[in-house]
Amino acid sequence: MFTALALLLSVASHAQIANDQTVLSTPWNAFWIAPANDPGREYGVYYFRKTLDLTAKPATFNVKISADNRYKLYVNGTLVSVGPARGDTYYWNYETVDLAPYLAIGKNSIAAIVWNEAESRPEAQISLRTAFILQGNTTAEEALNTNNTWKCLQNKGYAAITGVGYPTYYVAGPGELVDMNKSVKNWMSADFDDRNWPAAAVMEHGKPKGMSDAFGWMLVPSAIPQMERTLQRIPVLRKADGITAPAGFPATKTSVTIPANTTATLLLDQTYLTSAYVTLNFSGGKGAAMSLMYNEALFDNLKKFGSRKGNRNDVDGKDLAGRRDSIISDGTAGQSFNTLYWRTFRYIRLRVQTGEDPLIIDDLYGTFTGYPFQMNAKFQSDNAEIQKILDIGWRTARLDAMETYMDCPYYEQLQYIGDTRIQAMVSYYNSGDDRLARNAISLMDHSRIAEGLTLSRHPSYSPQIIPTFSLWYVGVLHDYWMYRPDSNFVKDKLPGVRDVLNFFSRYQQADGSVKNVPYWNFIDWAGNGSHDYSHPPTGNNGGSSIMDMQLMMAYSMAAEMEKRMGMPAMAMLYKKKAAQLEKTIRSKYWDTAKGLYADNEDKDLFSQHANSLAILTGLVKGPEAMAVAKKMLADSTLTQCTIYFKYYLHQALVKAGLGDGYLDWLDIWRKNIAMGLTTWAEISDLPNARSDCHAWGASPNIEFYRTVLGIDSYAPGFRKIKIEPHLGALTDVAGEMPHPNGRVAVAYKKNGDRWKISITLPEKTSGVFRWKDKTYLLKPGLNSF
Repeated sequence: MFTALALLLSVASHAQIANDQTVLSTPWNAFWIAPANDPGREYGVYYFRKTLDLTAKPATFNVKISADNRYKLYVNGTLVSVGPARGDTYYWNYETVDLAPYLAIGKNSIAAIVWNEAESRPEAQISLRTAFILQGNTTAEEALNTNNTWKCLQNKGYAAITGVGYPTYYVAGPGELVDMNKSVKNWMSADFDDRNWPAAAVMEHGKPKGMSDAFGWMLVPSAIPQMERTLQRIPVLRKADGITAPAGFPATKTSVTIPANTTATLLLDQTYLTSAYVTLNFSGGKGAAMSLMYNEALFDNLKKFGSRKGNRNDVDGKDLAGRRDSIISDGTAGQSFNTLYWRTFRYIRLRVQTGEDPLIIDDLYGTFTGYPFQMNAKFQSDNAEIQKILDIGWRTARLDAMETYMDCPYYEQLQYIGDTRIQAMVSYYNSGDDRLARNAISLMDHSRIAEGLTLSRHPSYSPQIIPTFSLWYVGVLHDYWMYRPDSNFVKDKLPGVRDVLNFFSRYQQADGSVKNVPYWNFIDWAGNGSHDYSHPPTGNNGGSSIMDMQLMMAYSMAAEMEKRMGMPAMAMLYKKKAAQLEKTIRSKYWDTAKGLYADNEDKDLFSQHANSLAILTGLVKGPEAMAVAKKMLADSTLTQCTIYFKYYLHQALVKAGLGDGYLDWLDIWRKNIAMGLTTWAEISDLPNARSDCHAWGASPNIEFYRTVLGIDSYAPGFRKIKIEPHLGALTDVAGEMPHPNGRVAVAYKKNGDRWKISITLPEKTSGVFRWKDKTYLLKPGLNSF
């Protein structure tokens, strides 16, 4: 039995490898190139150039591009591509770009800026060494292949500025110190004279993943589109010290003159949090020093209170500290500083110190960037607060989505599984674009270590392991299976699920309960004074109901997927393990006197977390579940879920039958708004929240559609739809959301004691409508009640 099962698992794992990799035997004709006589492992900013002469303008001109760490590609001075999308060396992304729209008859400049931030690079940036590669798709396009005909020069004017000026966990990369006296200007223009530049050093051919001798950068096509880049002016100047700024600055292109021998400070307010490439254009001011500091919010008093923050709209009497860039002027006209990578900010402090010459600030603006999600959902009601919550949630979700999902854009920029589960669901419900979610699932799958677990976050050059996040990975995959019509993609990932669950099985005791699971078993940034729930509370015998319940949930979800498209033997095994856990959890953690599940077998700690999972796993059902749910809302002595874990709390309350109260559960989101936040903070303790932008708090962008409007998947792939609204006091509400087959639209309007209800399903999609304990069948198209 076990030998046969092991053989089946081995076959399945090899099938996964075959499906997940495109095995190629031919290297690219292009070479990886690098700066000559440079070790490639130190901080540096480099320019690569090649001239292309054309006798006719081509209809298409497709090339593949990649670099290490990152690049920006320009054609005749126009930015056409930024990348590569973050990954790891086993799956190193390249972008495919059509250059034809930017090419002209005659001489053309193809130029790239490539930078390596070395030891100060972002935690999410995996790297080998400085390098650049470009490969044409056809013989004609191969005229641009990187080789020894390309030239390369280092910009000696750049240096890294590390840290943010106060103690915190910050791993999002350095700022830039740029001395314009040492910099190269107009290097991307077609008429630039590069005759004195040295030739680039040639390394190895580009090698697609799957080649027998592939090592280093194993090249794969990027699975996601280019990021959005949209001009975004800064509308408000909040303060000016040392000068009087003219009207119109910075909202319009209005110049500001800083007199000689002057220190001037300007505080600019975007009025909401954003992520953007920042451009500062300036003239004159030989030797003048400029500093740009970026802040999500200002601090109360760094020396007295540390990084405590008050209302995010307040600026008077506040301290500033944060990521910064510094520029030294060379005194000429028309200088321009553009950040290599984007910055996250609501506030920008521009500080200028001039010498003997005045400096003119010609312009200062941002170029918003992010994954090109489009909002394709609508929620209509006369409740303005709901729309504000949805707008803030969408902004939060967008700022935490670049080439990967991210926990936060300012401090870490890391794709954590616990965060990603909620972020992916926001994408499904609000946009319908699942490419970033697919990419996230693949990266998580690729991150698995020999013990079977996924890493907690990936890509990341410092491996971090959170076993509970590996269990949530099973949930991420199950969500994708239920909401997206691509079971083959899910099937390919099932060997990874088996590896994760096999890891946990090694720590299950005879009764199925887990004990002494190594690494960091994060639950939530919650606490009750006696225990910090960043680790699960355990009893004297090492038991944790939260971990046991989460494992039970993972077994149940894995059993469903295995039964439909995997291995029936594994489905049976997982169902058996889930059933054993159910029995153990009931006997070990249920407190009859309290009518609640305890966090451990000593029954001295109780939380919303454990009891939410008890409802979601079906450990309590019917009237018992409703009783538990009511106690979770009423009993303030229970450890409370933070904004993150409220995603699970709210699902549990809905499942227990209390969904009509959803609008009453949004206090933490209302507090965020009252505190001036324009995105959702990382934790519920708003004054002490490190990050002001964590999309794990954007769950209302799911639940206003899933819970309030009642739209949910009723079969894998969203093949069937369930409509079960929880309207509470709302009497006139409507909305729609994207669906793989089109759109789902609903409208509910109460007239007197009667409701008028319309439900529109996509073509070829049926469903059910549940209303006041009755179930009605739904057909494709319009259904009226």
